[in-house]
Amino acid sequence: METHKIKINSIEEYPQAAHEFVEQMGDGRIFAFYGKMGAGKTTFIKSICEEMGVEDTINSPTFAIVNEYEDRNMNTIYHFDFYRIKSVAEVYNMGYEEYLYSDAVCFMEWPELVEELLPEECIRVDIEEENDGTRTITITRK
Repeated sequence: METHKIKINSIEEYPQAAHEFVEQMGDGRIFAFYGKMGAGKTTFIKSICEEMGVEDTINSPTFAIVNEYEDRNMNTIYHFDFYRIKSVAEVYNMGYEEYLYSDAVCFMEWPELVEELLPEECIRVDIEEENDGTRTITITRK
């Protein structure tokens, strides 16, 4: 297992942290973002997408479950938010395989609700908010 940590001391540091994250992505495509409510998952994914050249409005797909973006190279990025999922059957019904097994990059919030469906190559991203408001992002590859 390989881990990499990124420290974010303030909101102003999100772009630099996103730059570092994109450099660490390598050939990874599927990223599961774990963290408590308010830890900064959506904010960090938004910063990553901006770093990748997404020009669309980037927001949490809380009600839509998935948003689709294009990066500067016209590659597809899927941004999932599974917070409102009530059962794994809902994810099957939305055709999750078409997303996860495409060539697109996938960023997933609240993946703990669909863990049994995550592919082996999924990269875990933990965002932890410290008492002083800073964040520690831990990227773990199997």
